Amino acid sequence: MISSTHNPRIQWVRKLQEQPPLRQSEGVFVIEGVRLVEEAVRAGWQPSLVLYTPDLSPRGLEIIRQLPSSIVEPVTPAVLKSASDTQTPQGLLAVMAQRLLPLPAALDFVLLLDAIRDPGNLGTILRTAAAAGVQGIVLTPDSVDPFSPKVLRAAMGAHFRLPLLVLEWTEIQSLLKPGGAHPGVRIYLSDVGESLPYTQADFRSPAALIVGGEAEGAGAEAQRLAEARLHIPMASGVESLNAAVAAAILMFEVVRQRSR
Repeated sequence: MISSTHNPRIQWVRKLQEQPPLRQSEGVFVIEGVRLVEEAVRAGWQPSLVLYTPDLSPRGLEIIRQLPSSIVEPVTPAVLKSASDTQTPQGLLAVMAQRLLPLPAALDFVLLLDAIRDPGNLGTILRTAAAAGVQGIVLTPDSVDPFSPKVLRAAMGAHFRLPLLVLEWTEIQSLLKPGGAHPGVRIYLSDVGESLPYTQADFRSPAALIVGGEAEGAGAEAQRLAEARLHIPMASGVESLNAAVAAAILMFEVVRQRSR
């Protein structure tokens, strides 16, 4: 049992929690709690290291029994707390290798997120996208790290089911514009200016939805990429919606239209 917070593996996990560049360079991320680790294992994601406390719940111990003993380490509650990103750890933590799930060959429902910087918003959007049947998420590089602890907690396991790519604008254009990998996808931008009410758009054909960041909305590259602009009608005097709320409204309008 690991009982020292100075153990090299514990210090490594703590650094992974705090340092996005380290997560990116090593290609790993940290998840916490019984539900998230359970979701990962159920989806076929293999941890490289699992830490657990002896007082772990029966449900958590069942997960431990499914994993190779070589990657599982019991730790004291104090040690797990030092490695955790939460105030009250649930007794289970896992280090996972980042995996890029492939986009489907025929892409007809994708969400492009431009400069989403709030981790809670991004996690909520990912969770909602998984529920709405979005085929893939594309993030611009100036968005928050999608593998940060707060994003992972808010997404509630969406990372293990949803293709998630961080692409430069040139790569995004190669993916979606005419002549690219998915040329039949029409690109819609969520906007607050003069544009089409979102319920009047035809989402029955392949569509990409662009949702901009919380502070300034979509940037110039997103504006140029868009083929049509949409807005969500709101009461007079209200300037904008939370990015996660706006994304949810648009995604489930696609679901509504396609289920008719």
